[in-house]
Amino acid sequence: MKRRSWPLRLARGAALALAALTLGSIATVGLFRFVPVPVTAFMLLDDERPRHHDWVPWAAISRHAATAVIAAEDQKFLEHGGFDFEAIDQALTAAQRGRRLRGASTISQQVAKNLFLWPGQSWARKGLEAWFTLWIEALWPKRRILEVYLNSAEFGPGVWGVEAASRRYFGKPAARLDRAEAALLAAVLPNPKRLRVARPSHYLRERQDWILWQMGMLERAGFKGDASL
Repeated sequence: MKRRSWPLRLARGAALALAALTLGSIATVGLFRFVPVPVTAFMLLDDERPRHHDWVPWAAISRHAATAVIAAEDQKFLEHGGFDFEAIDQALTAAQRGRRLRGASTISQQVAKNLFLWPGQSWARKGLEAWFTLWIEALWPKRRILEVYLNSAEFGPGVWGVEAASRRYFGKPAARLDRAEAALLAAVLPNPKRLRVARPSHYLRERQDWILWQMGMLERAGFKGDASL
């Protein structure tokens, strides 16, 4: 009987551990709805030193910055529940045709990845990303998701969050960013290790102009910053 009890005990222990991890992850997501995020998993894994990061509340971030990242990264942000299934389908179709796999992550997915996970394309990481995204969308309002994203995105080597980026590159707080500056910051988000705000290439300037145009399109379609979130 004692020998037979070991598998049962192991199974119970594994089930309890899984339940604890599950409840712990949900509780952590719930906690971060209300408290500032002092550091993210991606920051801890980054080799760049020194690390610049200053958390600021939503009220201290220019609305231009919010509009710019939505225009650049996720124009369906206000409509989806965390996943852009049309973009995912297009990315998978392109990959099946032998093209380079392009990103289809929403801002919500990027928040989940930046806060809790690690770089990479494994199915395990994608599964965890989906898990955290579901709970972020369930427990946080859209404004909070965008606030955390703007405070945790990388805008250059060792530069994390819009406040640190604004002060480093423009010598002003994030609350005073104008449209062009916000668009330039958003333009580096696909690859902040190579695209440099301080030394913008011709490609980066073209991307900035495209984002400014998209910002205007969003605004003319009814996006009103705070009032839309």
